[in-house]
Amino acid sequence: MELLDIGRVLLGLVLLIGGGEVLVRGASALATKLGIPPLVVGLVIVSAATSAPELAVTIGAVIDEEPSLAVGNVVGSNIVNVLLILGLSALFLPLAVKRRLVKFDLPVMVGISLLLLVLALDGEITQIDGAILFAAAVAHVVLSFTLSKKDPDAAPDVATAAAAPAGTGPVRTRRAPASGVLSYLIPVVLILAGIGLLVFGADLLVTGAVAIATGFGVSSLVIGLTVVAIGTSLPELATSIAAVRRGERDLAVGNIVGSNIFNIGIVLGLPAIFFPAGIPVPDAAISLDIPLMIAAAVALVPIAFTGFTIARWEGAVFVGLYVAYTVYLVLAAVEHDALRGFSTLMLFFVLPLLAVTLIAVTAYEVGLRRGRRETAAP
Repeated sequence: MELLDIGRVLLGLVLLIGGGEVLVRGASALATKLGIPPLVVGLVIVSAATSAPELAVTIGAVIDEEPSLAVGNVVGSNIVNVLLILGLSALFLPLAVKRRLVKFDLPVMVGISLLLLVLALDGEITQIDGAILFAAAVAHVVLSFTLSKKDPDAAPDVATAAAAPAGTGPVRTRRAPASGVLSYLIPVVLILAGIGLLVFGADLLVTGAVAIATGFGVSSLVIGLTVVAIGTSLPELATSIAAVRRGERDLAVGNIVGSNIFNIGIVLGLPAIFFPAGIPVPDAAISLDIPLMIAAAVALVPIAFTGFTIARWEGAVFVGLYVAYTVYLVLAAVEHDALRGFSTLMLFFVLPLLAVTLIAVTAYEVGLRRGRRETAAP
């Protein structure tokens, strides 16, 4: 049985890699045909597609009366998306961050994360809470398309593409919509095929990984926060890496930010609406995991602000933080003697040092920009 579970995991990884490549190709082609900016495609279309495994797992967990798995899946996936997926993508190639993302979408991600914590303080996500989260996600989608139409710089054109440094990605030009139906049908088929591969691959991987983890006696919340969260976030990883490889670095960041908003608003909000009993939220998630999710979202804001890029060293910091978080979860799950020392080290040394570094880098960037403005002023 264990060999079969390992086989599921390996096959799931293969399908995820292929599905991510196909989905990005289809989404990029459709965006070009319709004149939609790649950032909006990542924030809305791709993020919704890559969040399909999370939605399937959450609904299944609620039906099977495993609310801890449902909440752990969403919260853990959002932590994985920011710390691990963005971190690994930035290690592969520094990521571009649009000004619109910093001014609008990142604050929305932080805001809806805070909203989830406030609504969960009573120990459950009720039908009303689910409706509020769902409405917030829908409002973000509507505003994303509205802002993209009002922003003349949103869609890439010949001038901006020509100004891009060599080797940063393919040259993208604004094209007139094609008249043939086939030219639109092919990208749609690619998107649907990519979604199918991602969902099926994630399902295989999660099934095998959960079976392996359960065999070691790990709790449902920890499984949701780690194994299932990583498994259902692999579509985001596959899609982000594929986007970076194809030069669509803004699509990669938009995919993660949009996926986190979609996870909270749709993946967690929608099941809460249709299940009258609501979704119970474990105390451990309220006291540790949701606040950590918020902290990861907040930490992304100054990093994105510094030069509007996520550099390799910043990606390495994110990956390191996720590894530390996973180690903490494992030590806490097995009640290891090293937990106290590890927690003390993180709380009184690593995290303060990281906070000082972020503040220093942000202050330096602000001072640098202020100096440029003063120099440019007559």
